Amino acid sequence: MKFFYVTLFMLVLCFVSCKKEINTNDASTKVADTIKTKEPIAEEPLDSAAEMKAWADYAKPGNPHKMMADETGTWNCEMSFWMEPNAKPQKATTTATIKMILGGRYQETNFQGTLFGQPFEGKSTLAYNNASKEYTTTFIDNMGTGMMTATGKYDESTKSMELKGEMINPLNGKKMPYREIYTIVDAKTRKMEMFDTKKGEEYKSMEILMKKK
Repeated sequence: MKFFYVTLFMLVLCFVSCKKEINTNDASTKVADTIKTKEPIAEEPLDSAAEMKAWADYAKPGNPHKMMADETGTWNCEMSFWMEPNAKPQKATTTATIKMILGGRYQETNFQGTLFGQPFEGKSTLAYNNASKEYTTTFIDNMGTGMMTATGKYDESTKSMELKGEMINPLNGKKMPYREIYTIVDAKTRKMEMFDTKKGEEYKSMEILMKKK
């Protein structure tokens, strides 16, 4: 793995250096007869060891990835939906199968069940970015053609993750904000709450209570 990062770094470095050299030569040829150019400013030499360590740290799974890996398995999901604030919730049940992918760096969840009387399939991914210290989640399903993406941080004191993002409203094609709170209730229980905004006010639009089999 170290050899891979060393090789990757050297290839990128060579590519950037060659590209800069080509661009500099082209520009010099075009303006040499008309403009007197200044002497190029010498760039500071790159610390290749520091570069390689940064990339290695960026790629190495850590404690946040272990926390995601702890959820590997099959979960029964009880889902509640609210179409309007204070409306009576609609219910559904699905099954979620969670696994880690790409060497334990990302979590992938596949949902299956029946939703609003129709067969339902969904897929989500969860990533922890070692560089930004943030989580990013994505979600797609067979009831639309868009992707939901949200970013946020985990709060150890509340055992919950708050993520914020935008989605496209299919009624008018405009972006609308949404917020998600994902809580680790206990070793075999998770709760996901989603909040939408309607008429300028936020309300709870969905809740999923997950129980590990």
